Amino acid sequence: MHPTHEQERVHAAILTVSDTRTTENDKGGQAILHALKQANFDVIDYKILKDELDELLAQLRIWCSDPSINTIILTGGTGFTKRDVTYDAVVQLVDKEMPGFGELFRILSYDDIGPKAMFSRAVAGAHAETAIYALPGSTNAVKLGMDKLIVPTVQHFLGELKRR
Repeated sequence: MHPTHEQERVHAAILTVSDTRTTENDKGGQAILHALKQANFDVIDYKILKDELDELLAQLRIWCSDPSINTIILTGGTGFTKRDVTYDAVVQLVDKEMPGFGELFRILSYDDIGPKAMFSRAVAGAHAETAIYALPGSTNAVKLGMDKLIVPTVQHFLGELKRR
């Protein structure tokens, strides 16, 4: 029987990637925060950064090296504009990508937004024993990703990252 890892504690950091969001209008980041708290997961840190690749990578590396954080969830910067660099930062950092996350996210998004779902570069993977997820910036996309994909599976992901 495959383990479920339901005992794993989630200690998350939230990063909103946006040139325009502030703590007052960051609905995506707040939706992540709400979903994590509803699931009784711990939120260790929450930041908003501009779409700057070097700054994103630096923050992700800080959190990945922090033993109190085992999960990082980003929102924003997953599209195709020149300023959208979240996907690029995450794929540079992860040791193993989880292709199924982006695939399922786009399939589920298709039901809501049709073929424009293919423009999402939602991605997930792991750096050492840290789970990393990147979601689009829209509140609906965040809720879909959190409710259907991340909250139901993050404990299993963390448990698998610890298995030898």
